[in-house]
Amino acid sequence: MEFLAFIHWNIDPEIFSLGPISVRWYGLLFAFGFLFGYYQAERMFKFEKINPEWLESLFIYMIVATIVGARLGHVFFYGWDYYSQHPAEILKVWHGGLASHGGAAGIFIALMIWSKKVSKRSVFWVLDRVVVPTALVAALIRTGNLMNSEIYGIQTSLPWGMIFERNGETVAKHPTQLYEAFAYLITFGVMLYTYWKTDLRNRQGFIVGLFFVMIFLARFFIEFIKEDQEAFEAGMALNMGQLLSIPFVLGGLYLMIRALKRAPVIYKN
Repeated sequence: MEFLAFIHWNIDPEIFSLGPISVRWYGLLFAFGFLFGYYQAERMFKFEKINPEWLESLFIYMIVATIVGARLGHVFFYGWDYYSQHPAEILKVWHGGLASHGGAAGIFIALMIWSKKVSKRSVFWVLDRVVVPTALVAALIRTGNLMNSEIYGIQTSLPWGMIFERNGETVAKHPTQLYEAFAYLITFGVMLYTYWKTDLRNRQGFIVGLFFVMIFLARFFIEFIKEDQEAFEAGMALNMGQLLSIPFVLGGLYLMIRALKRAPVIYKN
């Protein structure tokens, strides 16, 4: 396998630019993820004969919550020392810096508000549906991280290790962005099967619990071979990403067990 050792990675994160406007791989993949997510949610809503107007408002809530939550999660959990001194940088999302844990928290809060104001149903009803395409969005975001040459792993001798030349690296590192993307794609497949092929979609909280367990358990283990994102993580037995993943995994297990112990809930439109 000598021909694979190693992959020299030097992709330009910018696809093209027109004056001050630039189109980057990260933003394109992010946008594509939301468009595909909308398509998947639309199929579910038609299948369950849900008011299509709900989907339009849900889409807006999701976009705003994901971006704001993920950005603030990065700011407060990973870079407060910097952003507290440069508050204007918080708005520059295109420079990178989104935390999946913050995005998950932001979405949960937004959907609680949406459920109360729009659907009048349990927040778990909508959570069990939106996490299905969200797993694919997460995979595309990690692919965007790869295109940005960021959030990669520690040194490796494996033949698929990547030398991120754009960052001045001279040794191969684990492409942990791809490891996470693959894990999230598997999660997406499991979510699709669970929703379309089983009656677990009516066990409120089961699918979102399964999502939390699969996504954040994968994140927890992959973090062991990922470089620290911030200097303060050096020397920590578990880094910030792992510490933030544990409550999601435990919460997911609780939701799954809780859902299986309760009767299915089928709403009539």
